[in-house]
Amino acid sequence: MNVNIQSVRFDADVKLVEYVNRKLQKLNTFHDRIVKVEVYLKLDNVVHTIKDKIAEIRVRVPRHQFFVKASSKSFEESFDNALDSLVTQIKRKKEKQAA
Repeated sequence: MNVNIQSVRFDADVKLVEYVNRKLQKLNTFHDRIVKVEVYLKLDNVVHTIKDKIAEIRVRVPRHQFFVKASSKSFEESFDNALDSLVTQIKRKKEKQAA
């Protein structure tokens, strides 16, 4: 599984990158043929004082790709919400294939 983490408009600290990597390892339990994972961590509303933290995850598997996006006040919360949605998508896809 090839993992690519990009932070847009800021520099992600080591703790955040480790947190994302640790959580992404769990994806292998849901799908065993993941080719590539791209994570984009973005700051929204940079002009205003309140900045939403956006997490986007794109997962590529053979002949399909999943994409989720979530935003909240912290990157960890945004990433967790996006990851939950992603797991739901992967499970749904596998159920359709099994049926």
